[in-house]
Amino acid sequence: MNFALILFILLVVSGAVWVADRFFLRKRRPAGSSDPWWVEYGASFFPVILIVFILRSFLAEPFKIPSGSMIPTLEVGDFILVNKYTYGIRLPVINRKIIDVGSPQRGDVMVFRYPEDPSLDYIKRVIGVPGDQVAYQNKRLTINGRPVPTERIDDYLHPERLYYSRQFIERLDQAEYRTLNDPDAPPYVPGPVQFPNRRDCTYNVEGVICTVPPGNYFVMGDNRDNSRDSRFWGFVPDENIVGKAFFIWLNFGDPGRIGTFR
Repeated sequence: MNFALILFILLVVSGAVWVADRFFLRKRRPAGSSDPWWVEYGASFFPVILIVFILRSFLAEPFKIPSGSMIPTLEVGDFILVNKYTYGIRLPVINRKIIDVGSPQRGDVMVFRYPEDPSLDYIKRVIGVPGDQVAYQNKRLTINGRPVPTERIDDYLHPERLYYSRQFIERLDQAEYRTLNDPDAPPYVPGPVQFPNRRDCTYNVEGVICTVPPGNYFVMGDNRDNSRDSRFWGFVPDENIVGKAFFIWLNFGDPGRIGTFR
């Protein structure tokens, strides 16, 4: 469901009713007569829809985490806010950038439209920016020939499935975050699909090596062995970017997570 398109249609319809009533219909109604129901509802909803549309399109948009690919940073059931202007001002619905404010940086947690199905929103961590060579070999991450600093910490217990994953602190540029690896999962990527700029990636028994093409980004989930990401379906083009995730504002199952994440 394209909620942005639905909201835009509601805005246009209610706005048209508001304009028609304010400048034409109101003058033709007898003095003291009540407004027709469709005028009353349409005109009264227009300011509310306009405010929601502006906030959601240009400032912040809420999302719910549907899968465990970003554990332990984000958990299933987290409701997050996404900054819509950090990476530039974009026209609603068509998502075309009109003002260049900034661009994704390594380590950012980014929401984007899934390249294989743009009707779906995905969330992953930015690992490689245009021009980077990203290598994920034997479960070790290297950017432009330099290993990303990694520190082993206590294993992570998955509370719902009751099994442990190896847990690490990874430091990528200015970002510090935790990642998970499962020792019994293979390092290679099984069955990568064909995708745009597929020639920029090399696959082997140790994993994958990709050079990020211009206007694209390489993303991965923090739950490395339980995430379908750029290793499988390729790069995220700039026109698919939605915004930068930065805040957990609700979690019904674990209220203690509210206000965390940055």
